[in-house]
Amino acid sequence: MEGIVVALIGLAGSAIGSLVGILTSSKLTSYRLEQLEKRVQAHNNLIERTYKLEERTELQEEKIKVANHRIEDLENEVRQN
Repeated sequence: MEGIVVALIGLAGSAIGSLVGILTSSKLTSYRLEQLEKRVQAHNNLIERTYKLEERTELQEEKIKVANHRIEDLENEVRQN
């Protein structure tokens, strides 16, 4: 009888220990996933901002080309007169 009681106490202790370990591991995994999601979101925001900056840069470069062509045309007109 004593052996059965000791075995049941051991079983209960092992079950509680395993349960606590699983819960702790689950909480840690959830926390790490949350942190990873935040980092991915920050990365995605950076990519979006970089893309917008590239678009603006291309637009400014095109405007500079147009302005340079206009200046060149004006200089040619001055030389011809």
